[in-house]
Amino acid sequence: MTEGHQDTGGGDSFDLSQFYQIFFEEAGENLDLMEQMLLNLNLETADDEELNGIFRCAHSVKGGAATFGFADVAELTHQMESLLDKLRRHELQPNPMMVDVLLESADASRVLLARHQTSDTSEPPSNADLVRRISELAAGGTPAPAAAPPAPAPVVVAPAPAPVAAPASAPATPGARQLEIRMGPLERPDQVDGIKDLFRDIVGLGSVTEVASDRADTRVFHASTSSSNEDLLDLFAFHVSREQVNIREMGVAATSWSDREDPPPGAPVAPAPGFGFFDGAPGLPTGGAAPVPVEATEARPAAAKVSAAKPAASPVAAQPEAATIRVAISKVDQLINLVGELVITQAMLAQNSQALDPAANQQLMAGLADLDRNTRDLQESVMSIRMIPMSIVFSRFPRMLRDLASKLGKKVEFVTQGEATELDKGLVEKITDPLTHLVRNSCDHGIEMPADRVAAGKPETGTITLSAAHQGGSIVIEVRDDGRGLSREKILNKARERGLEVSDQMSDGDVWQLIFAPGFSTAEVVTDVSGRGVGMDVVKKNIAALNGTVEIDSSEGYGMRVSVRLPLTLAIMDGMSVGVGDEVYILPLSSVVESFQVKDDAVNTVAQGSRLVKVRDEYMPVIELEKVFQVPRYDGGKSSDIMVVVEAEGSRVALLVDELLGQQQVVVKNLETNYRKVPNVSGATILGDGKVALILDTSTLVRRSRH
Repeated sequence: MTEGHQDTGGGDSFDLSQFYQIFFEEAGENLDLMEQMLLNLNLETADDEELNGIFRCAHSVKGGAATFGFADVAELTHQMESLLDKLRRHELQPNPMMVDVLLESADASRVLLARHQTSDTSEPPSNADLVRRISELAAGGTPAPAAAPPAPAPVVVAPAPAPVAAPASAPATPGARQLEIRMGPLERPDQVDGIKDLFRDIVGLGSVTEVASDRADTRVFHASTSSSNEDLLDLFAFHVSREQVNIREMGVAATSWSDREDPPPGAPVAPAPGFGFFDGAPGLPTGGAAPVPVEATEARPAAAKVSAAKPAASPVAAQPEAATIRVAISKVDQLINLVGELVITQAMLAQNSQALDPAANQQLMAGLADLDRNTRDLQESVMSIRMIPMSIVFSRFPRMLRDLASKLGKKVEFVTQGEATELDKGLVEKITDPLTHLVRNSCDHGIEMPADRVAAGKPETGTITLSAAHQGGSIVIEVRDDGRGLSREKILNKARERGLEVSDQMSDGDVWQLIFAPGFSTAEVVTDVSGRGVGMDVVKKNIAALNGTVEIDSSEGYGMRVSVRLPLTLAIMDGMSVGVGDEVYILPLSSVVESFQVKDDAVNTVAQGSRLVKVRDEYMPVIELEKVFQVPRYDGGKSSDIMVVVEAEGSRVALLVDELLGQQQVVVKNLETNYRKVPNVSGATILGDGKVALILDTSTLVRRSRH
């Protein structure tokens, strides 16, 4: 069980690092969406919905970055937000320059996010020029373009020596580049035979022709292609490593392979190794200077040097690493349904195999055992996809409670327990609102003012505890406080004022249930926090809609505990099959405590025909399933003599059945969706022989025994 503490009175800060990965993924999605919307934006007819959508994306990234302390991302997106805010309020008219600067800002934000995700401590790229341009556009001006390098001087290239006779080069394609591609040194020259197949099979890649090489471990190709060098290197990586590939445009003078130890006789020597020039590079000697031939392969180190000087220009390094993927709930549900059908098929095979001789069919039996184990493992893995920890819900409350306590002038410590307890995603979404009402109610009505607490001998800081735990086939969520508790007298007086039928002989539990009545409130003053009598009513209705229950335990002057018990609505579960007459019923295995054979004289009948059985000095109510479901008897001599003890909502009952048929995985089918709601039944399943069996609702049966 995990515990978390949050002092809402201004104490320790809440650890947000556990949510970093979720933020990085959501920020990436928002930036991608913003980029897509910017690219699709019609500048002349941009409507409010489009501009508001782009603004929301930037606002979400800014808010998350500020929350997690990423100030550089928050500052940049704040500038973007300022410009977008003026656009959506029609103070400015969108233009291409604005779209360009916003797209650049999105790219810069990705770079900054990637740095934070990888904990990069190097010097961050400067976005000062980008911020300046955004500010000038937001002010209605036209920003000066980003600083550009000085105009390059013309390049003088030494005349190339007469070419050696070689096969014809690749035919030129209009708009394509003519490249020389060298691959080597190679351990096996034939490992790059597939290069020509790439150009032949990939439509639009271009054409390639092999030419003679001056080294045995090197192969040379002439290619005509419009693809970039990076794209080509990615394609060639299937055959040869990137370090063994050198690509240059054929218009650039070069000598042979760069790592030759002995240059050809008479070849001019470069003044310094490792420093080559690009076409049009700034600072290259002009016309009067002596031409200097340059090694072609020296262009790659130079390119690396230029790239290293501008890390922000590399989109590959700027992509945040994704640790999770998002999948539509419908796809997960479809996968669960298919696994359910697999479980039914496996149950059918297992049932049909019982008639076979195990000795004569050892291999088949072993295969069926493996299928049973693998099906169970697959089912558990698939079911876990929809399960999310309660920490997702609990993390919403520290900030809310801190603000509320500050507003009310109270000091409250917030404690969480069982954050790792997992619950189905659908239930998590529906339980958030009821829990919010309960926590606010504890802070407003339960926790006293600091002076009142000190006068009562309590610490001036109150404690609100939110916990979650699995109990049997249910999950129990509790909200506890050490405040003033409920006043039985005040509740009864308020109920009489509203005309409710109450008496002083009512049990405490029945009195506490009165606060769930619509419009019921003991608050003397209606505020924006509470007093209207709608909060607890909403809690009751929402929990009941989930087939759950709400219980209250309170002691005046010491505090109150509200327990919310929800069934685990699993699509596939382990069940125990029991027989009553010719009918088969399924009991959730998580609710089954024990089973035993009983004699007639062990069952006692008490007032109003109720029956009790004594099990190890404990009397339990007996529920005869034959009478509950009116099962017909075709064999008059047979009677029920087996009892199965089940537990739900903290109580136990004994179910009287004819026989125990076994334990198996069952697929839960919703009866209410396909037929109608049936009392005492939570669903149905299909057995291995194709028959339908009802799954019993143990919580309803336990409540039935109380009345």
